[in-house]
Amino acid sequence: MEIAHVALLARLKLTDKEKELFSRQVGGIIEYIEKLNELDTSDVEPTAHVLSVKNVFREDRLKPSLPRDRVLQNSPGKDETFYRVPKIIE
Repeated sequence: MEIAHVALLARLKLTDKEKELFSRQVGGIIEYIEKLNELDTSDVEPTAHVLSVKNVFREDRLKPSLPRDRVLQNSPGKDETFYRVPKIIE
């Protein structure tokens, strides 16, 4: 019955055979979760990743950028020292 309700919410047309199959599969998943709930995890620290992961950042440093004329040289449209783009707001 739950499978039919979820299928309705998801706008899925399931055959009776598919409903029976998915019902067995969901039942198996629930049984496995119940088995996992039997484990003692009181000494296990919650994690988002199995390995300890740390972001590696580099120091921000000022660097010279490209010269403006070189940046604009391949632009299909430019207005002095700016890119020219199509107007999108009226």
